[in-house]
Amino acid sequence: MSLARSLKLLSLRAFRGLGAFRLSARSNWRRQRLLILCYHGVSLRDEHEWNHDLFMSPERFDERCRAIRRLGLPVAPLEEATDALRAGELDEPTVAITFDDGFFDFHRQAAPILRAHDLPATVYLTTFYVDYPRPIFDLIIPYMYWKSGEEGASAAVLERGRRERLSAEAKDDLARLIAEQLGLDYDELVASRILQLMTPAEACELTEQGFDIQLHTHRHRTPSDEALFRREIRDNRHRIEGWTGLTPRHFCYPSGVHAEKFLPWLEAEGIRTATTCDPALAERTDHPLLLPRKVDTMGVSEVEFEAWLSGFEPRLRGLRANRYAHPA
Repeated sequence: MSLARSLKLLSLRAFRGLGAFRLSARSNWRRQRLLILCYHGVSLRDEHEWNHDLFMSPERFDERCRAIRRLGLPVAPLEEATDALRAGELDEPTVAITFDDGFFDFHRQAAPILRAHDLPATVYLTTFYVDYPRPIFDLIIPYMYWKSGEEGASAAVLERGRRERLSAEAKDDLARLIAEQLGLDYDELVASRILQLMTPAEACELTEQGFDIQLHTHRHRTPSDEALFRREIRDNRHRIEGWTGLTPRHFCYPSGVHAEKFLPWLEAEGIRTATTCDPALAERTDHPLLLPRKVDTMGVSEVEFEAWLSGFEPRLRGLRANRYAHPA
């Protein structure tokens, strides 16, 4: 750990001990703002050891939920929270929980933890690999090389997939070949559902349990061409509607990639809110299609997480969302 980080954590613990977090959470400033938390995966096995930015251990995620409950912060469904924010009706230090991508591990790991703590959550579901239930190529390749102690060798394989524009089937065949070369049991990895998305039946089941399934594009991309961009939304929406019976109206930018020109395209598709990965608390004056979120990872300590929940850290650092022109 660097000296700067050690000093930061020491300072945050001191502020927490002096009651600064508690005062921040009770302030009018925090009560008028919404903290949207962003997660991706909750490990089935050791994914958090391989990629601690993308995956969190079940134990750590349970600790996060306990921290929210311990601090007494209200957690609202995304639509309810963003509607109240826009109307200026937030009167408590509210939190909304979101998960990107729609990994199977949300169904297996995260959902039971959230239910145990009676916490709502939104899943932004990208749908291509729901239609094609195999490990995601861009994840399973580096994971397998990491398991084999040859982590740096995956880049060339991923580049080949992009360069040759391999189909999903061809990518899966290549992944199987790589697994054989590395001495790994690819069939066992597939059967474990590691690095796979949920199935249509699982998405439907989550909806029945009260979880919110929303838009994340079909192919996890944001094309710069309007027709292609809007096709991503429509393909994504069509599948989610078919599986859940509900029309999704909220969107998350894949990989956090956003641009001002996307905003009228999203508006034309009837999107009510869109979230980024820009770290800040959401304010009433933020553009509804550019709402910030805090990406929570294994690298975020307990005291840092509480500093975000209370609003102490983002206020101290003066973090604000991107300020594109706000609609009248």
